[in-house]
Amino acid sequence: QVQLVESGGGLVQAGGSLRLSCVASGSIFSINAMGWYRQAPGKQRELAAVITSGGRTTYADFVKGRFTISRDNAKNTVYLQMNSLKPEDTAVYYCNINVALGTNYWGKGTLVTVSS
Repeated sequence: QVQLVESGGGLVQAGGSLRLSCVASGSIFSINAMGWYRQAPGKQRELAAVITSGGRTTYADFVKGRFTISRDNAKNTVYLQMNSLKPEDTAVYYCNINVALGTNYWGKGTLVTVSS
């Protein structure tokens, strides 16, 4: 059984910063990619950022230059540093990991609210 627990969400004013964390635990042999997705009210879930086991990162255009994804392999943890937040960044942010055999796991999400 694999569990993902996100933390770090909350309410912040526009222009502010938040740092999200996601810890993976359970029967994990190795983790390939780790990523953050978000889902705003009434919208589909979308990729924000992903990082491979080798440290290669990919960002959605709407977060480039503002968000930074990183991971600590020893701790099975992925982070998302979010700077210059905008009201349109308001969403539930979900952690996702891809492990051996291509299985994906999801966290329950953490709410980020950016006030104008």
